[in-house]
Amino acid sequence: MQDGKKNIDPVVFFKLCLVGYLENLISDRKLIEHCSMRLDILFLGYDIYEELPWHSTLSRTRQLLLDIIFEPVFIQVVGMCVEKGMVSGHTQCIDSAPL
Repeated sequence: MQDGKKNIDPVVFFKLCLVGYLENLISDRKLIEHCSMRLDILFLGYDIYEELPWHSTLSRTRQLLLDIIFEPVFIQVVGMCVEKGMVSGHTQCIDSAPL
């Protein structure tokens, strides 16, 4: 535990990043708000009444994972989604999303 907040499971972190990418949500605060309102995002591994991580935990985790680690792993995750047919992989539109 750091700063009194729980650390985030790396799998949950990358799942949240994927949701943010696919839903074009560039704010961690908006991402957590969005996920807390959607029952179809329970694949994160949280119970329906369980509180999601703080948005600041996402930001801190992203800062701790250097770009040299985060970007290749995230690209691999998106590639796996393309292979499974979750996304087309042809054209991805990103509106000022920091990747």
